[in-house]
Amino acid sequence: MLILATGATGKVGRNLIARLLEDSRFAGARVRALCHNRLFPESERVEVVRGSIADRDDVARAIGGVTHIVHLATCKEIPDDVMDVTVKGLFWLLEEFRTSPTARQFILIGGDAGVGHYFYRHDGPVTEKTPHMAYPGCYALSKVLEEVMLEQFGIQYDLNGCCLRAPWIMEKDDFRYTLSFGDDLFGGPDWKAMVPEAEAKRCAQKGTVPLLKDADGRPLKRNFVHVDDLVSAILAAIDNPSTKRQLFNISMDRPVDYGELASYLARTRGLDSIEVASRFHSNWMDNSKAKYLLGWQPEYDLERLVDSAWEYERGVNDPRVVYYPG
Repeated sequence: MLILATGATGKVGRNLIARLLEDSRFAGARVRALCHNRLFPESERVEVVRGSIADRDDVARAIGGVTHIVHLATCKEIPDDVMDVTVKGLFWLLEEFRTSPTARQFILIGGDAGVGHYFYRHDGPVTEKTPHMAYPGCYALSKVLEEVMLEQFGIQYDLNGCCLRAPWIMEKDDFRYTLSFGDDLFGGPDWKAMVPEAEAKRCAQKGTVPLLKDADGRPLKRNFVHVDDLVSAILAAIDNPSTKRQLFNISMDRPVDYGELASYLARTRGLDSIEVASRFHSNWMDNSKAKYLLGWQPEYDLERLVDSAWEYERGVNDPRVVYYPG
């Protein structure tokens, strides 16, 4: 087994490779990391190929002898790059994969941006049959195009591919910084832009957290997944016969309710909260298909997500580096 991992130096890639190398089920597996800007450390079982997925020759060179692809690389809100990296890149990967004599399985990591997450109202749980609904911007559009392209390659060529659709992925102390009113905010919304400037400064100084309200005035529900749970799902999908041409939601069992979150932080850490109005919509990803077909179960709930983020202590060799803001 030779697994090609794109986006190997990101949070999912790093954790996936580490877990895969430790898992006895994959004792004979090797990993090839296709790297662009940052390099993954090589070892006896990990080799690095440098190149861009937007370049067909680089992709062809990386896929030689590969049995599995786990496609993690993506591009955020960068209009100049997104079509080359996300759309053309996936096309070249699929083109080379479908003609490879060794290829067995293609796993794409998608995102709930493809169904609009909190930008649109959903009248029921977000399932794998929920229509695509890209919100404004190029990133969400690219996630829709990825899922559609993989689906069509499956129809055209009976390709053994699957998509694991994840919401916002957390690791280490990420979740703590998603709630910051300061300049150290990770991702969005930008809380300090949603309250008066003086209030934002006060909240940043005191560590006050936002109690986000949805368009109906109720505490907003938003989906998250911890990187450990996503990696477990990827490992469960590898060579699983139930995954062929399937899409799976990979998320916590329940979305984060910002009202429950504020109450838990007040009770366990004495933190104040402030209500923040929005036009966003609550939604709930249904992960039952993944649990049924993959035999997968998320380990993180709201309390564990909070506790792990607040209790994480960074060492001197573990600085907080954000390569993209969300």
